[in-house]
Amino acid sequence: MREKPTDREADGVFGELLNEGQSIWLDYIRRDMLENGELAALVDEGIRGVTSNPSIFEAAIANTDLYDEDIRRMLEGDAVDGPTSLYEALAIHDIVQACDVLRPVYEASDGADGFVSFEVSPLLAHDTGATIDEARRLWSAVGRPNLMIKVPATPAGIPAIEELIGDGINVNVTLIFSLNAYRDVVNAYISGLERSGDPASIASVASFFVSRVDSEVDRRLEEIGSDEALGLRGRIAIANSRLAYAIYQKAFSSDRWERLAEQGARPQRLLWASTSTKNPDYNDVMYIEELVGDNTVNTVPPQTLDAFRDHGKVTADAIESDLAQARADMELLAASGVDIDDVTDVLIEEGVKKFADAFDQLIEAIDSKRASVA
Repeated sequence: MREKPTDREADGVFGELLNEGQSIWLDYIRRDMLENGELAALVDEGIRGVTSNPSIFEAAIANTDLYDEDIRRMLEGDAVDGPTSLYEALAIHDIVQACDVLRPVYEASDGADGFVSFEVSPLLAHDTGATIDEARRLWSAVGRPNLMIKVPATPAGIPAIEELIGDGINVNVTLIFSLNAYRDVVNAYISGLERSGDPASIASVASFFVSRVDSEVDRRLEEIGSDEALGLRGRIAIANSRLAYAIYQKAFSSDRWERLAEQGARPQRLLWASTSTKNPDYNDVMYIEELVGDNTVNTVPPQTLDAFRDHGKVTADAIESDLAQARADMELLAASGVDIDDVTDVLIEEGVKKFADAFDQLIEAIDSKRASVA
């Protein structure tokens, strides 16, 4: 099943991951790393993609002076008509540059890797039509084949995903926490490919969130306080992810999928997101080491990247190591009184709100900076 990478030398710890079928992406973007060659150096080391979100751009634009000169120039040239327009212009500039840095990876891997993700406004998470319109507009504005448009796996996002895949737009489906939502995402991807005129040209990832599951589940287990409940802490996020990977394997080996594969279609890779360890008592690279799997992606923030480079270990097919235990852990969780469906419902609601709040803060900060720069 596994194909060894042929597009680059696989060396170092990131090369070890690539040899096991997993790509490491960087969950971070900032203007200076594009201009000083830092991102290019990371690509040379083995980074295969970049993800972004409103929180990342808020920190980059609002908390540094890296963008001040561009803001001044755009204001003087009347190139923007408000803070949202100004944000988009700044962000698109960075996304285009990042796509160009990753373009050699994209071309060498024949379009299998080398992507940069850019999110539709989280304020549209519950509006299917507006999400589709904005995704099409951003796709056109960036104009790079190795762009992925991020769309959340909300009930409104699912039909948007199918529509956009049918249009031939690469999609990074974000904020997936539950197995049921993941099934809906896979179906939307496959249905979109079936509507597409050229399924071989489309790529997609399904961003399955990890550490936030443990954070919420652990809080509930600690409230219960029994030995059995406390013994499950730090285990449920990985168990949930292992069950998602089993769904992936079944979905992308079905007869329905094989008909698309014959046309050159690629499976929608699972991407492990939210992989920085929130609990300092846990192994700081556990959400990488435990989730190594064929044809997957792991997107990590800079501090987790540094930690894995320093002391991470790669175990072949770690994601498949104990599926029976993963199922048993989920059964024990239910028996302890924690409803995983309620957990994931809370998490997607919080996730949408977190990104929407970050977007609002970003726009407010840009408006303030616009005034000070002007």
